[in-house]
Amino acid sequence: MRESIKSVLISKAEIEKKVAELGARITEEYRGKELLMVCILRGASVFFCDLIRKIDLPLSIDFMSISSYGSGTRSSGEVKINKDLDKRIEGKHVIIVEDIVDSGYTLTYLKGVLAARQPASLKICTLLDKPSRREVPLEPDYVGFSVPNEFVVGYGLDYAEKFRNLDEVCVLSPKVYS
Repeated sequence: MRESIKSVLISKAEIEKKVAELGARITEEYRGKELLMVCILRGASVFFCDLIRKIDLPLSIDFMSISSYGSGTRSSGEVKINKDLDKRIEGKHVIIVEDIVDSGYTLTYLKGVLAARQPASLKICTLLDKPSRREVPLEPDYVGFSVPNEFVVGYGLDYAEKFRNLDEVCVLSPKVYS
């Protein structure tokens, strides 16, 4: 698997430090509020699990599955909800946890869908932000790392359902997807 990796972009230690910082910030900002953390499957699952353990508050969790990529390297622009929330979010403070914000289409669509359900607040927390690829105006509220326009895998991020189990964020060699 390592022969498919061009380089390590973010180390395991850097990820652990940043996740702890994000958890502490969310803890401080949501103290005394009813918080619902929503994991966007499957890519955000590793980040989500580590993040919620760093939030020192009572919280609820739920999961959504959304697709816009298929097995390609670029968003198709069409967003499909494969699995919706199980819980009602009306009146709750909701944080959507995503692995990466790229073009912004998926999360712009999702924010609209969830905002219509009248949460008390709705924010986005992402491990990675790729602002150079943004095609719609969207700014995540909590960002772990800004990354260059490279195809990244690891720590939950995949290419064709592979590489999620790497404990670092790595740049995938173009020979894999060319």
